[in-house]
Amino acid sequence: MLAFNNAALEQHHDYIQWLFPLTEPSGAVPDAPVLTAEEVAAIARSSIAQIVLAGATDRMAAFYRDTDRWLRAEDHNHLRITRIIRSLRLLRGDAAAEGFKAWVTARVEATGAPVNARSRGYWATA
Repeated sequence: MLAFNNAALEQHHDYIQWLFPLTEPSGAVPDAPVLTAEEVAAIARSSIAQIVLAGATDRMAAFYRDTDRWLRAEDHNHLRITRIIRSLRLLRGDAAAEGFKAWVTARVEATGAPVNARSRGYWATA
């Protein structure tokens, strides 16, 4: 998935749940992993898992940097961004989550994009 080009990342809709898992089921991808508390702790302790998560975060940041389609009022990528922030907070900590959130917010603001208040609210509380 990390080797997908930007068009493939945009076209496919079932990978984000695998790259950025959570402790609750995905409504969009029912067979996506659902982490237990023990798995969350193991991922947080694993230097390999942390490197993989950092790579996934960098790839998604490159996607959002290099594409503009998501910079509009409504877009499915807004949900992906919420998931990324929530997963980072859970698995990598507040600093990683806040860093990604700040970067995405700055990207939106720099382009003057009209991302809706609801999506921005989800990002703020993720």
